[in-house]
Amino acid sequence: MLLYMSNGSAGTKSTPLHSVSVAGAVVREDGRLLAIRRADNGTWELPGGVLELTEAPEAGVAREVLEETGIHVDVDELTGVYKNTTRGIVALVFRCKPSGGTERTSDESTAVDWLTPAEVKERMAEVYAIRLLDALDGHGPHVRSHDGRHLLETSA
Repeated sequence: MLLYMSNGSAGTKSTPLHSVSVAGAVVREDGRLLAIRRADNGTWELPGGVLELTEAPEAGVAREVLEETGIHVDVDELTGVYKNTTRGIVALVFRCKPSGGTERTSDESTAVDWLTPAEVKERMAEVYAIRLLDALDGHGPHVRSHDGRHLLETSA
């Protein structure tokens, strides 16, 4: 469970600060994409999690993917920035290549699978599927917002 931090003192109105997370859009040579089924809510998502305070984003991606899936990755590039406007979470998604390891579950994942783009669309909620699909299109980095369930329209 993420907790909001505030920048105000007791008794004053404060503005919530954002939490920053990182996720890996891990693409295998055959075009399949790495996904996990989360242990806490059973949804299919990209492997990832909260960036540690002193951690570089690329290092955080590699750590989170390894912790949740058993797969080592080489981080290629930032493909998108996604904001959950309801929970105040900003997610940085990086395209990665697998570089070793063996798929396994963890305390945070009950399944690990390599999905086709069609399977991503079937198994994942739109707000998570788009992160993987954006990583494939080569037109990033994308910047999108959602309310936790639906993408929000952006004005350019």
